[in-house]
Amino acid sequence: MLGTVSGRHKSPHRGSSVEFAEYRKYVPGDDTRRLDWRAYARSDRFYIKEFEAETNLRAYIVIDSSGSMGFSAGDRMSKLDYAKRIASSLAYLTLQGGDAIGLSRCAESGTVNLPARRNPSHLEVILDLLENTKSEGPASLPDTLHELAEKVRQRALIIIISDFFYPPNELRDALLHLRFNKHDIAAFHLLDPQEIAFEFDRPQRFVDLEGSEVVIADPNTIADRYKSALSGFLEATRRNCMDSKSDYHRVLTDQPYDEVLADFLTARLPKKR
Repeated sequence: MLGTVSGRHKSPHRGSSVEFAEYRKYVPGDDTRRLDWRAYARSDRFYIKEFEAETNLRAYIVIDSSGSMGFSAGDRMSKLDYAKRIASSLAYLTLQGGDAIGLSRCAESGTVNLPARRNPSHLEVILDLLENTKSEGPASLPDTLHELAEKVRQRALIIIISDFFYPPNELRDALLHLRFNKHDIAAFHLLDPQEIAFEFDRPQRFVDLEGSEVVIADPNTIADRYKSALSGFLEATRRNCMDSKSDYHRVLTDQPYDEVLADFLTARLPKKR
């Protein structure tokens, strides 16, 4: 679940509290005060004692603002606007629960990172960044996820909101990197219904939202190939999330976002015994 008040649940973070968890090998930079000298005497190797800590959750929202996230059909909101609503709602709920929330924005200009904090005033900082986020150009979500995996040392909940229009093998490596570092991953895969249906009644001008390419085509002549390619992409994305044990949610932007959030939060509640 997204967390509760302090002390109500056991954090997956390793710390130096009272409950012993496991040994791990010493690496340069570790606190030498936590070295176990008895283990050294037995093995002639340095080991660090790790403990479970009773603390609050630490969560990071990763929002994709590449050009393709600006797409919308008809009078629906764009994928980015939908993503902003999910992100702002989750930030508010997390802070209300007394937990820490951070935000990473994946953009053409690079990644913007807000560290995780639990101060209620942090919400205004997050909302300001979201308000000023525009969809433009290419971006690299896999690079952002790799960077986050290296920067966030303690285990955290990583919430990714994107249309995942990236090479599946690059996305897979980034998700596995997060999982290798023991992060919990939740993925919101946003799609406009038109991207699924691909229904048009006349030739169309298709514009690359992340480049300059323009294609004029009769959708009826390419529909079968498009839907076959889309099906392969969707399955590869779902499989990558499953392989990394991510909590995967495919979301169409005509779904009420409050219902999407309610389903997500309900699914993460502890199961009654």
